[in-house]
Amino acid sequence: MTSQPTMKTTGNEPQGHGEPGAHGSGLQAGLKNRHLSMIAIGGVIGAGLFVGSSSGIATAGPGILLSYALVGTLVVLVMRMLGEMSAANPTSGSFSAHADRALGPWAGFSIGWLYWFFWVVVLAVEATAGAVILEGWIPAVPQWAWALIVMVVLTATNLVSVGSYGEFEFWFAGIKVVAIAAFIVIGGLAVFGVLPGVDSEQAGLSNLTEHGGFLPNGPGAILTGVLLVVFSFMGSEIATLAAGESENPQQAVTKATNSIIWRVAVFYLGSIFVVVALLPWDSKSITEDGSYVAALDSLGIPHAGQIMNFIVLTSVLSCLNSGLYTASRMAFSLGQRGDAPKSFARTTSNGVPRTAILASVAFGFVAVFFNYKFPDSVFLFLVNSSGAVALFVWLVICFSQLRMRKIIKAEAPEKLVVKMWLYPYLTWATAALIVFILGYMLTDTEHDGRTTISLSLLVAAVVLAIAFAKEKLRGGRRAADEAEARDKVSAG
Repeated sequence: MTSQPTMKTTGNEPQGHGEPGAHGSGLQAGLKNRHLSMIAIGGVIGAGLFVGSSSGIATAGPGILLSYALVGTLVVLVMRMLGEMSAANPTSGSFSAHADRALGPWAGFSIGWLYWFFWVVVLAVEATAGAVILEGWIPAVPQWAWALIVMVVLTATNLVSVGSYGEFEFWFAGIKVVAIAAFIVIGGLAVFGVLPGVDSEQAGLSNLTEHGGFLPNGPGAILTGVLLVVFSFMGSEIATLAAGESENPQQAVTKATNSIIWRVAVFYLGSIFVVVALLPWDSKSITEDGSYVAALDSLGIPHAGQIMNFIVLTSVLSCLNSGLYTASRMAFSLGQRGDAPKSFARTTSNGVPRTAILASVAFGFVAVFFNYKFPDSVFLFLVNSSGAVALFVWLVICFSQLRMRKIIKAEAPEKLVVKMWLYPYLTWATAALIVFILGYMLTDTEHDGRTTISLSLLVAAVVLAIAFAKEKLRGGRRAADEAEARDKVSAG
């Protein structure tokens, strides 16, 4: 493996992958094209799709398709903006590094740490979810031990090399992709009545309009559905972080950006369409067993619950694997820019930011402990206070792209190989939609939307205060250094 070549940078942009004087040679190009392709595809298929879609269907009925379409469109637009910036300057810090340069160090610091916080909390959530499934299969091993085992195994994977992370994610994501593709094909055949040997009398397109109509709970339920499904899309941006450790970063980012439309359309809209067409939206089995398990059961597929548990477990392990990778690379980038301890930016001879990984997983272990010891207080606070980070990240990407387009055009217009459509109008419209969703969350008391946004804003305010205090301290130190230099010149 060779070190990833750096791009000419100015201002606050990261100066390459390695820190001068670091033990290793910086992050290395250890991800192959097939790794990046599967990371990009699997990134939009989170465990939340399998587990959380039932509540959305129960809330909005078949109209949940519009909720998924609305959020999917939002993700496509945001990824287009991020793709534009990342193709011009692939970096492990992705949107945090772009915000650092476009909006100022305070923005890169704030969104970087909030994003890191989100993923280390996700580590605990996913480790616990995986432990529940594994304990059901092998009850002799307690749940906390399973959580510990999966965390340790995936930490070891990430510590070996970026290539080992990529290989694990290739297979984890591959299983998810194959499973959901098979579900769409089999379910689709059943919906149109051409699946042999399966009794699916209740399946059909009539399920989209009967049982109260397409919008049984009114148009307002579409927005409520948006709140329930928006967080299952988090992870689309991982491909832009991982691209910095690929053989051809610009090509990887461009490919991931251009393919986001069909990925969202097929895996989210396609699979949810199959679910609501196979079963009446108000079927009790959707909420009791889960939407995908209920759909498989309706086709008479034996052991549907265990099959789906295996798929969910794979998704959980994939999310854990990517979550640890993503958190550590963001910590690495923060360390590079002086926004985290310098040790975070040091790498091993294999190009692994060991300290950043260990620090991230350590917080993950603490969060797992809180989940078992204080599930309804401390851990609930952590989950709610990180819940709106996805929307904060997307909003920062919008404002960063508005500024970065001008910077790129002025400095290196040839690097604009990916362009946001209808700039700047569509960027502003996307930002407005995100702000609207955040505002709508404040009105949602039934699904804890108000609690989530309030606590997330509180944490964001604290991080922002630290960022501005840090900038003021840095400015004071810089002024003192300049004054000292002037004094030396005068004395000389």
